[in-house]
Amino acid sequence: MVAHLIRLKLLLLRNSLRRSPWQLVGLILGGLYGLGMLGLLIVGVFVLTSAEPALSAVTGVIAGSLAVAGWALLPVFLAGADMTLDPARFTTYAVPLRQLLAGLAIGGLIGLPGLLTLLAALGWGLSWWQEPAAAAAGVVFALVAVLTCVALSRVVVTAATSLTGNRRYRDITALVAIVPLMLIGPAVALIPEELEGWGPFLERLAGYLAWTPLGAAWAVPADLALGSPGTAALRGLLALAFLAAALQAWKLLLSRALVTPGHQASAKRTAGRLGFFDRFPATPAGAVAARALTYWFRDPRYGASLLMVPLLAVVLVAAGGNSGPGMLLVLGPLVGFLLGISLAADVAFDNTAFALHLAAGVRGRDDRAGRVLAAATFSVPLTVVAAVLPPLVVGGAPSPAVLGISMALLLCGFGLSSVVSARFTYNVPLPGESPFKTPPGSAGRSLLVNTGSMAALIILCLPALVPAVAALVTGSQVWSWTALALGVGWGIAVMVMGIRIGGTWVDRRGPELLAQVAVHK
Repeated sequence: MVAHLIRLKLLLLRNSLRRSPWQLVGLILGGLYGLGMLGLLIVGVFVLTSAEPALSAVTGVIAGSLAVAGWALLPVFLAGADMTLDPARFTTYAVPLRQLLAGLAIGGLIGLPGLLTLLAALGWGLSWWQEPAAAAAGVVFALVAVLTCVALSRVVVTAATSLTGNRRYRDITALVAIVPLMLIGPAVALIPEELEGWGPFLERLAGYLAWTPLGAAWAVPADLALGSPGTAALRGLLALAFLAAALQAWKLLLSRALVTPGHQASAKRTAGRLGFFDRFPATPAGAVAARALTYWFRDPRYGASLLMVPLLAVVLVAAGGNSGPGMLLVLGPLVGFLLGISLAADVAFDNTAFALHLAAGVRGRDDRAGRVLAAATFSVPLTVVAAVLPPLVVGGAPSPAVLGISMALLLCGFGLSSVVSARFTYNVPLPGESPFKTPPGSAGRSLLVNTGSMAALIILCLPALVPAVAALVTGSQVWSWTALALGVGWGIAVMVMGIRIGGTWVDRRGPELLAQVAVHK
């Protein structure tokens, strides 16, 4: 049965790669990148261990503790990223619990994250090769640490089975997870350049972590190499005891989940309320706009774009460093740029729901116009605020040129996205999945489409960018107001043109477009 579960995991992986050559290319590129970074990491660990064993011990314990914590916490925030090992899927099968545990544990290592974690742990253990006893213990406790990572992740997933089955829970946690990911850069930027004062703190932190389940296994080979066999033995026993406890907790939670699987009660809704459909005109374009705007506020794949707007302000302030909030002056153009091209994958996000538009006979022009109208209801105010408010914050006056560039990027982006989403599609997370999920093979095609779209958007905005640059160089108000007029006027013209061209493409190749997005499911 264990071998059968492993073959099932490999079969699912193989079938996902056979859907499209791009998926195989993406997996190969991701694997090569991961192996390259892993190779550099292992080489650095070997060099550091030979030169500074004490410093290597501190680094290894902290990094290993972060890896264990990551395996334990990420399933909470990335619910739905990989549900092939979801315990709820096995509730109807009479699989012996011990065999199911072993199969799920080994299956958790199948894939790039598990493989890279295993290789990194083994590399850390073998880096103490100058001390044979430490190297041998390093290999053993590397396996203990990796099994602990898998066991903790399975404990969290099994314990949260009832929650992860809740759509609202997955949506909220997916959006919440974006915040720390976006703030990693500012946090690093705020770290002082002089790190001498951090040395004692990191040593104390590593000392504390080495006596916790997070870092005990990682500290054993370092203790042996540094001449502390008694401490190594105690920490080894702690690591083994914690692994046994995690496995026992997983066993109990899994047995309970298989007998009493989580369920979700149906929500009660008040009749007669149509949401955004009550607020848009009863036309084909209005219906598409209401449907699209509902997705913008209820689908985390869209909501992530809106959440990035306030986070961009934090990132720009941190990037400005000593210049304070001065970097906020580019917030308007950035917001316009990002929201303008956000519709490029709109049809791909619809997936098979795009069939509703074809079955209802919606004209391509109405489809394009409705999607643009939905995005414009919040994108235009956000872009105007992002362009006008920062200068007031830093004590200056709003620049018509900056507002003109921002509106040109937004409106031209709408027009360009209306064409791109009707002609080019790529794999995106399916409806209901985590926005962090990266479908295999989507990296190459999405990178090509997005890079081409960004370059084309800059070219389309040149009529507004030229007078805006002239205004910034010369300080002329004439050029500044010219940039604003051209940014709005030219942007509207490009948007209308894009809606018409994109609508023509949808009318001509609607069935082919549906076939393209449906194959990604």
